[in-house]
Amino acid sequence: MSNFNQIVNNIKKNDVKDVYLLSGPEYFIVEQFKLALIDVVKGEETEDITTYDLLETSIQDVVADAETFPFFSEKKVIFAYHPGFLKTTPEKSLVTHDITVLERYLEQPVPFTVLVLIAPYEKVDRRKSITKKLHKQATVIDCQPLKEKALRSWMHDIARSLEIDLTDETYMLLESEFASNLYMLQKEMEKLALHVGKGKTVTKAIADDVISPSNTYNALQLVDAVLTRNLHHAIKIFKDLEKVNEEPIGMIALLAYQFRVIFQVKLLKDKGYPLQQIQSEVKVHPYVVKLAVERSKYFNQARLSQIINELTNVDTKIKRGIMDKSIAFELLLYELTAKK
Repeated sequence: MSNFNQIVNNIKKNDVKDVYLLSGPEYFIVEQFKLALIDVVKGEETEDITTYDLLETSIQDVVADAETFPFFSEKKVIFAYHPGFLKTTPEKSLVTHDITVLERYLEQPVPFTVLVLIAPYEKVDRRKSITKKLHKQATVIDCQPLKEKALRSWMHDIARSLEIDLTDETYMLLESEFASNLYMLQKEMEKLALHVGKGKTVTKAIADDVISPSNTYNALQLVDAVLTRNLHHAIKIFKDLEKVNEEPIGMIALLAYQFRVIFQVKLLKDKGYPLQQIQSEVKVHPYVVKLAVERSKYFNQARLSQIINELTNVDTKIKRGIMDKSIAFELLLYELTAKK
């Protein structure tokens, strides 16, 4: 993210490069870059902004446009999505790409065009000559999802800009919920800032009341209802999910996942594994492991195994049409909350 922040800061200072390559699937980083670039370009009274999909338009046509002088402004911007020729196995395309045209352009890009190639892929083939040339000649921005340490640093930056503080539990809750969607994560932090006001601290209790619940969050709430044997609360969560068209089969899958994590943690904990090693073995977010450790205290291994079997049996009955899905799920919740 530091690479991205530095490049965006340079753009805001009108230090705009001729060619950029955005490589990675993180949509938020791509959109933030585009907003920063367009804001600066429009500030120069440039309206010549074009977007191409390289699955439908050849790279030689894109380069031809880049080399065409803009008629109504001093500079033009071209966004070219899906350069599948950078992948090990190229994407199926309606056109044939002449990569030599792009290679020649990279040697001497025109000064009146900003060409941005957007490759929303997990990885590109670094062995290809065109990929090597882009990494040498273009400004490359890493758009991969943030790792845990970088994500927390980014969240601290957002919190400082919003003039709020978050407790460690709140940070972990937000990370576990929205780490895969930076756009939603920022929006939820902005929502929390509006709720508490500048200079205030956001506790986990406040975050629980304010953040938009996701499927994972609702599954965790259902697990808590089972832990406390609160059938009324479990049914309420279920009915709320039904109102937004969540299927019982999906809820069973989410519950099964949570209880499997608790079961794994319980097994490792009973073997005397330390928390850090448990996190390494289970390979889920540290906050999820922390919750699982706390929840595992309420069960023995036999009970967890029984719960997982009950979830599997109800899932099978629904899929085979043996029971109505809503009735089956309500009975499941009754069984889970009624038994110790």
